[in-house]
Amino acid sequence: MTLPRKGSRLITVDGTAYRWTVRRKPTYSKGLGATMTFAVELAEGPGATLVVDTGRPRPDNWLHLTTESVRPAEVAEAVRAAVATGFGFRARPAQP
Repeated sequence: MTLPRKGSRLITVDGTAYRWTVRRKPTYSKGLGATMTFAVELAEGPGATLVVDTGRPRPDNWLHLTTESVRPAEVAEAVRAAVATGFGFRARPAQP
């Protein structure tokens, strides 16, 4: 899956460019307060997509639960943690 350029943001973490986004409209469960997620991938080409669960509801949830937006510092922290644990952003070869 490749993230769309429109609506996504660029961030550079430790010299590597990434593209990240939060879904524009909430799904039904996320509107009711389920935890918000964001997706991160390499900016230069297709590959693996990292999906991060923030553990808090979206700011536009329908129940007006208190929360905060995703900030670039949080995205950078998630990318560093994923890389440190061995997550590879490069695409894996197709299985025959």
